Amino acid sequence: MAQVKETAVVYSQEALAPDIFSMWIVTEAAKEAGPGQFINVYSRDGSRILPRPISICETDPEEGRLRIVYRAAGAGTKEFSLYESGDPIEIMGPLGNGFPLEGENVFLIGGGVGIPPMLELAKNLNCEKQIILGYRDSQMFLRDEFEAYGEVFAATEDGSAGDKGNVLDVIRGRGLTADVMYACGPAPMLKALKEYAQEQGIRLYVSLEERMACGVGACLACVCRTRETDAHSNVRNRRICKDGPVFLAGEVEL
Repeated sequence: MAQVKETAVVYSQEALAPDIFSMWIVTEAAKEAGPGQFINVYSRDGSRILPRPISICETDPEEGRLRIVYRAAGAGTKEFSLYESGDPIEIMGPLGNGFPLEGENVFLIGGGVGIPPMLELAKNLNCEKQIILGYRDSQMFLRDEFEAYGEVFAATEDGSAGDKGNVLDVIRGRGLTADVMYACGPAPMLKALKEYAQEQGIRLYVSLEERMACGVGACLACVCRTRETDAHSNVRNRRICKDGPVFLAGEVEL
């Protein structure tokens, strides 16, 4: 699908938790989007030139809709949180490379706003799934929606719900096993999971979160260090927006 800026339409929006919002958008991008991809969302404020990249949480190609679940943290995302059904919304997508679909017994691991993209992946993987979700506290957005796709385990930093600790504490504490791991979340979580995957000999795919500028690979603002030289830049970098955001963990430095 061509990367064309589009005036889409907000279908619905609701708050799932404090500062966490779920928005369904009517868009042509829904027909092509896959698990792990993202869209660029543009502000109506001309002073905010750069778009906000937001992961795709779910798609409904038959109805021509996709869903984003995001945290209203800055001026741009707080603006989006005020949009209502029927409002126009400027987007571009789907962008990036998503998750491969492989494995017989897999971990789907999400932390914070890295949780939403794991829902579409859970829907698309036809295998045994153990879903491990990490939250700050008992505001466990989306948790119930994962129940339809696999066994769900939750961890909270403050111990107010689920297992106290982080996602790796859940895996180790419960003795869970898998042959493939998929993860999206903050860098410290991904780094710890990479070390665990190497220790256990498990294939791990990570979706990297990074500030982006263009979102289409032209500006080289969102790069990560890699083992191999990139043909585009001739250095040991990969563009997260264009070459990712999903990478095999062994290919990138975390």
